[in-house]
Amino acid sequence: MKIAIAQFNASVGDITGNADAIIALAKQAKANGADLMVTPELGLCGYPPEDLLFRHDFIVANQKALLRIAKSLPDLTVLVGHPDYHDQNKQLFNAASVLQNGQIIATYHKQVLPNYSVFDEARYFEPGNQAAVFELNGIKFGVMICADGWEVSPAQQAKEAGAVFLLSLNASPYHMDKLETRYEVLSRRVKETGLPLIYTNLVGGQDELVFDGASFVLDSQGTVTHQLPSFVESLAYVEIANKQPVATPIIPALSIEAMVYNALKLGLADYVNKNGFPSVVLGLSGGIDSALTLAIAVDALGAERVKVLMMSSQYTASMSVDDAIEMAQLVHVDYSLIPIKSLFEGFKNVLSEEFSARAEDTTEENLQARIRGMLLMALSNKFGSMVITTGNKSETAVGYSTLYGDMAGGFSLLKDVPKTLVYRLANYRNQISAIIPERIINRAPSAELRDDQTDQDSLPSYEILDAIVQAYVEDDLSLDAIIALGYREDDVKHVTKLIDRNEYKRRQAPIGVRITQRGFGKDRRHPITCKLRLN
Repeated sequence: MKIAIAQFNASVGDITGNADAIIALAKQAKANGADLMVTPELGLCGYPPEDLLFRHDFIVANQKALLRIAKSLPDLTVLVGHPDYHDQNKQLFNAASVLQNGQIIATYHKQVLPNYSVFDEARYFEPGNQAAVFELNGIKFGVMICADGWEVSPAQQAKEAGAVFLLSLNASPYHMDKLETRYEVLSRRVKETGLPLIYTNLVGGQDELVFDGASFVLDSQGTVTHQLPSFVESLAYVEIANKQPVATPIIPALSIEAMVYNALKLGLADYVNKNGFPSVVLGLSGGIDSALTLAIAVDALGAERVKVLMMSSQYTASMSVDDAIEMAQLVHVDYSLIPIKSLFEGFKNVLSEEFSARAEDTTEENLQARIRGMLLMALSNKFGSMVITTGNKSETAVGYSTLYGDMAGGFSLLKDVPKTLVYRLANYRNQISAIIPERIINRAPSAELRDDQTDQDSLPSYEILDAIVQAYVEDDLSLDAIIALGYREDDVKHVTKLIDRNEYKRRQAPIGVRITQRGFGKDRRHPITCKLRLN
């Protein structure tokens, strides 16, 4: 028999559009000789639907769409992920139903509900407690949903119920090294049960999450026999012979830089397109963060949908303007030069009486950033373009950004990208085609808000800063544990203090693509008002 893996990009809340996509894929799969098609977790409504699940009309719309799919299918069995509501006991389940001959012949309820990191399924769903096994062409298939594969019991239950093959529906978001983790965990389930497995994953961006697809198949020995591409929709086929998948050539794995770049590109494209923005605008400073942001935006949306502003002040080096113009021309985007010196002087004049007898400090630096943010937001309002901010995770962590200034915008593309990774991504993109001027990559980073300013005036090197941020934010290590790794006590105390003090800023920042195991967003919930002092 032949099984189709439908790795598609579902939009949260677009129940009609998602149902239409499933029907179209099913017809294509049938035309190519498939007997069964497997779709991702909650593919009918998109993942994560969050508090839409509290709405009765949303649940009813899903139920109607599921029945429409069943009646619209060709002679093909389809496994569809959807929310399943039981009126009699007022329970909602994360479910997968087997559709065959216009009917729902079996429904499985997810047993393991993740409630950590970016997941909060226990807020919405009740856990299931039974296996679901169906037979097709003499093969009995057991159904699992995503986190079920992280525990022993669901797969074992399916085997005890007669399954000889496992089908796993997933909405597993990307972070670095996630695919290797999936291989490791799911191969354990396969080896424990001796059952081959098809892993079907969602693809696409949803707010700060990006689903990478990368669906795969394991034979009963835990060997990968099929690997679908990452970050693109795909309808792939698995031949089954003697109740085992027939192996095919495996596509080479992408580098970390390629994976992250594609994640950022997809996350931005889907956020812009699914929310209906016609274009984007960003400030291009001549620095590496805005250069990388521009490169990704052009690759994601096309040059015709990207506009850049260059807003120089008296502190802006001429090379910064030259490099920004060079890059804008290399990627063929529309750009404008709007000097802000006169605006800055005007603000200072207006405030001169209020600020009398006080020396210039970060207040004046922040004024420049806020002028730039105001100009970008003005273009956004006038033309409907979304502003992309350009700050990276290192800056976001320690608060080296300005509220209502460089933080003003709709999407923070590099929000979860440490500065050291920014450099790696810039070099990766230039290997494809040289669009980021080398001087941008090689010069010392600076906000250029005062004379002779560099980022390292008050911070350790980015190699040290990023390592401390990872240890403290992503790994939850104590200060003593971080110091024991070999970092200077003063650096550790300084950086961790800045991280804790700047939570209030991060709460007001736009969302951005999550590419690490813990980003500043859904999966890090630190109190703003907090008396705990560990540093």
